[in-house]
Amino acid sequence: MQNVVEVEPGHPAADGRPSVGPTYRSAFACDGFPPPVPGLNSCYDIFRMAVEKYPDNRMLGHREIVDGKAGAYVWKTYREVFDIASKIGNSIRSCGLAKGSRCGIYGANCPEWIITMEACNAHGIYCVPLYDTLGAGAVEFILCHAEVEIAFAEEKKIELLLKTLPKSNEFLKMIVSFGKVTQEQKEEASKYGLSIYSWDEFLSLAADQEFDLPVKEKADICTIMYTSGTTGDPKGVLISNASIICLIAGVDRLLNCVNEKLAEIDVYMSYLPLAHIFDRVVEELFIFHGASIGFWRGDVKLLVEDIGVLKPTIFCAVPRVLDRIFSGLQAKISSGGFIKSTLFNLAYKFKQFRMMRGAKHDEAATICDKVVFSKVKEGLGGNVRLILSGAAPLATHVEEYLRVVTCAHVLQGYGLTETCAGSFVSLPNQMSMIGTVGPPVPNIDVRLESVPEMDYDALASTARGEICIKGETLFSGYCKREDLTKEVLVDGWFHTGDIGEWQPDGSMKIIDRKKNIFKLSQGEYVAVENLENIYGLVSAIDSVWIYGNSFESFLVAVANPNKEALESWAAANGISGDFESLCQNPKAKEYILGELSRIGKDKKLKGFEFIKDVHLEPVPFDMERDLITPTYKKKRPQLLKYYQVLLIEILSEYLQFILFT
Repeated sequence: MQNVVEVEPGHPAADGRPSVGPTYRSAFACDGFPPPVPGLNSCYDIFRMAVEKYPDNRMLGHREIVDGKAGAYVWKTYREVFDIASKIGNSIRSCGLAKGSRCGIYGANCPEWIITMEACNAHGIYCVPLYDTLGAGAVEFILCHAEVEIAFAEEKKIELLLKTLPKSNEFLKMIVSFGKVTQEQKEEASKYGLSIYSWDEFLSLAADQEFDLPVKEKADICTIMYTSGTTGDPKGVLISNASIICLIAGVDRLLNCVNEKLAEIDVYMSYLPLAHIFDRVVEELFIFHGASIGFWRGDVKLLVEDIGVLKPTIFCAVPRVLDRIFSGLQAKISSGGFIKSTLFNLAYKFKQFRMMRGAKHDEAATICDKVVFSKVKEGLGGNVRLILSGAAPLATHVEEYLRVVTCAHVLQGYGLTETCAGSFVSLPNQMSMIGTVGPPVPNIDVRLESVPEMDYDALASTARGEICIKGETLFSGYCKREDLTKEVLVDGWFHTGDIGEWQPDGSMKIIDRKKNIFKLSQGEYVAVENLENIYGLVSAIDSVWIYGNSFESFLVAVANPNKEALESWAAANGISGDFESLCQNPKAKEYILGELSRIGKDKKLKGFEFIKDVHLEPVPFDMERDLITPTYKKKRPQLLKYYQVLLIEILSEYLQFILFT
């Protein structure tokens, strides 16, 4: 295979373990992984060395609001951020926290988020991001499970933190607002013996006290990131200094090898959640190079305007954001009139033709870029040279389209919190890699493990199997869950649960999921069995099969209505017909959807967990059609195959509904 080198042959099944394919690594690491940087032993060293090398460079910027209107970006230099982080660190230490203590951070990306993180890094305090998209009660669970002693939060999250009392009060002793606090909030906190400070108050809390920084080792934990992925509570992923340092070294070598080296003049738009590993490591990489990070205003409707003002050079996104850009461009072209749309489409076809035959994107059609596609480039600020998509698969047609029209490299990556984000990334100007996540990053080894029960063979000519990763980027385990750690870490190999297929060019294509957990296009995990158990509580249905995929942002379902319940509802509402005809009645579908939504609200499901459309199937799922097992477990691949045509209709119907309402 191209772009990878084999470092160890595969071997057949043995000792109860399935067969494994050959071990590969990036061709950019054929002579070994990147060597350690002298003096770089912790995440704090990344920041410290950047401050020493680039003290006057712009580091963190936000848009100043004047008379209710957003103005230009206002910046703090590396030296200024260092000074503030030092004060925050001393204040934290003056409250009794020390190396190994836990500090929560809760809120949208902002300069204070990074400053607090760097203060924690300096003193060896675990940074524990808090966020509520993991489900009802997740913040309270994380505060207690991670034993968080102090929590920093944006102003609008303070009330939510106070609602976790008194349970979180076992460990939580202090709250610090990124802005102000009200008298009512102070009174509420004091009821539980909790101290609460505004940002400015906390800055001066330590007064003139200065605390020595502890020695920090590579193996020390720097952050606990909580992630979903099972039907139980969120899992706390322990990430060490070594993991992040190694990840940065690998990505840095990759970018250097493809002539896209990061530099201090680069600018990054921070809007993807810092509570997720993807954005966290990207921002660490920018800090490593003394580059600039500008923050959005926290409103997706204003993101394009923020991008236009900031003019980033690197743009990271999840597929849902890129899907919106794609849809917006399509709409503009369609409404631009016959001549403009024809010109655009001709330019697109010409440039696409040239790129498919090996031309680099910036050489394929320079006149088309200048006359036609420059307007697309300006829409992203005018300076973007690299767009990186992660967190979920990017639809092939969207990836190809954006590679042609954005005048930038569009790369798709793959990784998990447990692998410290980026494990694979596609390469610039390699159109054959569209639809894949590219080859491994040059800091890990990768192999496939056969999954016999799903007929995936890692030793076949077309190798397919569970993606397994080994390297220093791997997590140190799950917090207080050694049992779960042992399940996924076997002999140093992390089992991702994703099924991959090696491509001839050395790239990896994600083709399946080993367990019944998947991501929607916005990057949210869906534990489908858990949802089916919840929706199964609806008395009006006997069974429900929920479907979603990584190319859509919503869930649909096929449900078997309860015959008696549906006929009773029909009689009460003056609707006639036999059971089969009732299942085809739009009003019956509205009724069942309403019942599903009601139980979803009762169980406090998140928005993406709600079923958006449903097909009422009068014939119960049965063994005769091979849709269930003898123990009545759903056979998901068979259900998908049986209802495939129907699902396309349901998905299209709902997409049309949201587009035209």
